[in-house]
Amino acid sequence: MRARALLVLLAAGGAGFADLSYVECSNGFQNNPVLEGGRTELELADIDNDGNIDIVCIGDHGSPYVNTEEHGVMVWFGDGAGNWSVFQFGDFGYGGGAVGDVNGDGNWDVGYGMHHAWSSNDLGDQLLEVALGDGTGRNWTPWDDSLALEGQDWGMFSTDFADIDNDGDLDVGSISFGADDGIHVYLNLENGAWRRSFGFLGGNSKMEFYFRDVNRDGNADVIAAHGTGSIWFGDGTGGFTPANTGLPGSSYGLRGLSPGDVDNDGGCDVSFANSDGGVEVWVWDDAGQMWQDFSGSLPDSGSFRATELCDMDADGFIDVCALGRGLLKIWTGDGAGNWTEAASINTGTPGYYSALRSGADFDHNGLPDLAIIVKEGPWPNDINVAHAYKETSPVESLGVFPVFPRGGEKFIGGSVQFIDWWSEAPNAESTRVRLELSIEGQGGPWELIVDSLKNAGRYQWTVPDGVVSGNCFVRYTVYGPGGECSCTTLRAFAIGNPTGIFEERIPRGNGSRDRVALISIAPNPVTDRAVVEFGPQVTGLVRLVLYDVSGREVRSWQWQRCTEDAGTTVVLGLEHVQAGPYFLRLVTQKGVAVQRLVRQR
Repeated sequence: MRARALLVLLAAGGAGFADLSYVECSNGFQNNPVLEGGRTELELADIDNDGNIDIVCIGDHGSPYVNTEEHGVMVWFGDGAGNWSVFQFGDFGYGGGAVGDVNGDGNWDVGYGMHHAWSSNDLGDQLLEVALGDGTGRNWTPWDDSLALEGQDWGMFSTDFADIDNDGDLDVGSISFGADDGIHVYLNLENGAWRRSFGFLGGNSKMEFYFRDVNRDGNADVIAAHGTGSIWFGDGTGGFTPANTGLPGSSYGLRGLSPGDVDNDGGCDVSFANSDGGVEVWVWDDAGQMWQDFSGSLPDSGSFRATELCDMDADGFIDVCALGRGLLKIWTGDGAGNWTEAASINTGTPGYYSALRSGADFDHNGLPDLAIIVKEGPWPNDINVAHAYKETSPVESLGVFPVFPRGGEKFIGGSVQFIDWWSEAPNAESTRVRLELSIEGQGGPWELIVDSLKNAGRYQWTVPDGVVSGNCFVRYTVYGPGGECSCTTLRAFAIGNPTGIFEERIPRGNGSRDRVALISIAPNPVTDRAVVEFGPQVTGLVRLVLYDVSGREVRSWQWQRCTEDAGTTVVLGLEHVQAGPYFLRLVTQKGVAVQRLVRQR
């Protein structure tokens, strides 16, 4: 069994397989319906919970009904062997999307930004929407009040879900369709309404958007291909601060931007296609608070326009996929910045990039597969064509490989995260998955997370609250007619605020929870002084403690505050504090709050 063999190689310090091989599996996906042109976005998820990966999209310029039969939410249902059947719902399209469970009912929902918000009803009549699924992939109910009401008038595109404020539900963000409409992040109010916590209008966009944790503080960050920058660090409340130091920029945004943990430190890194059509990888250096080039031997020029970071050979190290003019290439990585070409796939001519996605296993052979959309044919008759490719390793015996967490991550208790795996399964339809958590090391003891899951490779997990441990592991067990097989996260990850202290939360309407607004720091990063503003509820004895990322106390301040005047501020002297990331903890009679602070030179 290939995945199990790779785990043995990792334990021995060896490398994975050098070469990868793919065969097209586009039956029912290609020309069903016939596409038109322009960019779009593909998502891979088991929408109907049958254990097989499906492909989700809201179409290209042809949606809805522009020279095509495309329309609405398009789901190509997979059969586990690389065959597809499409179902479409709604009268809107041309954009990007995301999949997640936003209302906690166990069914996958969708979010999408679009250009053609032409619907005559609530589903499809605004530029950014969220719609609830019923577990079939054939019915969608709008859940989108208050989205895209800040002056967006052209279109939104690439969209993603994450628990931005660590309160136990998924929030949504999106980037402009090309130009003018900017970037926007909205918090989930758990009743079908949303509140924008961060955003701006204007600027150019290359239409890529992701939520990931770059700096390993447990808070989701924004990775986006925008002319104003590419990285914004999240503060865990819905606010974001630019973090582009050292990273190349572009007035139109970095082309084909993609996230992934390339150096196995638990934080997310990025890849993109440069202005010369080459492929670049950059990693975040937490100690130096800047980005560093990790491209090594990757081509510095060519015709590439999109990248994707994914562990394509399941050896524990992230690899790079790049799509260009009629060509899809894969380079395997070793975690140290060295890259080896492992696969090359010729697509149709001219093969211009419209969509690229990897990370899901179509045929249950334990390795991830690929779906793309490229423009083909001679002008003016060129159109987008969809292709799916599956890795050709045979399915032999039951096995499982841990995809996420990878190790080194930090999760805040009570937040929503995703647990991912790939599984080789000869009898996939009869295979089930059990997930367990240890907070005391790789040997357990183990506490059940969930059992009897369909073997589709993803579970939406609410991290247990009140846990503080840097020695956490997930155990993945697949079982069925072929027996049982288990593996664990490759390296330890952490649960709990890095300071070891959790921010207090208080109830608000309809049973949901929100963080107490006790303090804010602006501007942030800071230099030799930090300006701290208190919320009006902060009274009595006040204590502020500054911690480094290891949880060591650096400095503290204490005084009596008798008034409740909103907007009261204090200035903290940091002249003798070294540059780097810190956490400022407030303790007051009304609660506890922790804010991230970056000290610059």
